[in-house]
Amino acid sequence: MTTAESAAGPAQPAAIAPLGTPGQRYRMLRLIRGFEESALGLVRSGVITGGIHPYIGQEAVAVGVCAALGPADRLTSTHRGHGHVLARGAAPHRLLAELAGRVGGLNKGRGGSMHAADLSLGILGANGIVGAGAPIAVGAAWAARQARDDGVAVSFFGDGALNQGVLLESLNLAAMWRLPVVFVCENNGYATTLPAASAVAGSALGRAAAFGIPAVAVDGMDTEAVRAAAEEAVARARAGGGPGFLECRTYRFEGHHTMERRMKLHYRTAEEVAAWRERDPLPRAAAAIGPAEAGALDTEVAAELAAAERFALASDHPDPDGASAYLYADGLCPRAGAGA
Repeated sequence: MTTAESAAGPAQPAAIAPLGTPGQRYRMLRLIRGFEESALGLVRSGVITGGIHPYIGQEAVAVGVCAALGPADRLTSTHRGHGHVLARGAAPHRLLAELAGRVGGLNKGRGGSMHAADLSLGILGANGIVGAGAPIAVGAAWAARQARDDGVAVSFFGDGALNQGVLLESLNLAAMWRLPVVFVCENNGYATTLPAASAVAGSALGRAAAFGIPAVAVDGMDTEAVRAAAEEAVARARAGGGPGFLECRTYRFEGHHTMERRMKLHYRTAEEVAAWRERDPLPRAAAAIGPAEAGALDTEVAAELAAAERFALASDHPDPDGASAYLYADGLCPRAGAGA
């Protein structure tokens, strides 16, 4: 057992996160919020280099959607993907170590914040390219149908991806082939600093409608509203009804990226941010379970995140001599008739 493993306890088998009860969903909301706050602290201290894209404020989308998924389902994420990865069941100590570039991370510290993946949980990867998870999700949905299993794929993306050709091509293929994939647009109103109203002709729902894909807009600050809409879309896809599209109207409380404060960018008013903070998804979820249970879960999560930070800090940095490892696949067998 390594020093880092000793700090966090023995490794547990990967399992999707239990999100079947209001208490479990509140716990996950609190875990994601606390994880992001811990990560922000590690960015400020220099442990995490290059910064992160905080998910604070958008937690209800990840939790609501992942609550609708089953063990055989898969998802693709975005550059703002920590919430999706955690809500699916990734261990927070391993994800935090990944952000810190340590060998104890989900991907041995080589993926970092924007490329975390855990195939054992159906997490096909966060992605630093806007909209690039959509075709991967479509491919996963096609593979599930070819294998005759009932797996559904989910693609998360932001409003900034609505004009990306790769997303439109993915919508088209999914509709033409009636694939079991659910497209989830996290519309937080801004593509970096550009307001969606200044960049998107038409609407998010209109993109889906153009391809004949059933689409619905939902309050992305309400975990239960997102869960209900996701359950309907996932059930329809699983039953052979083809793709679905959710526009989750949400808001990020922090900047697009942690560099934003240093750059002193001002594109949102304090009044706008404050108004959205009044709709914070955590107090609403806490009210559904009561202060006693919420307080106990808060304490439990705080202890888990403290252990996660100890693990990340104790985990080793990768050996520079292995810098070229994992760049290429090995052990591949050529197809019959193909040259060596």
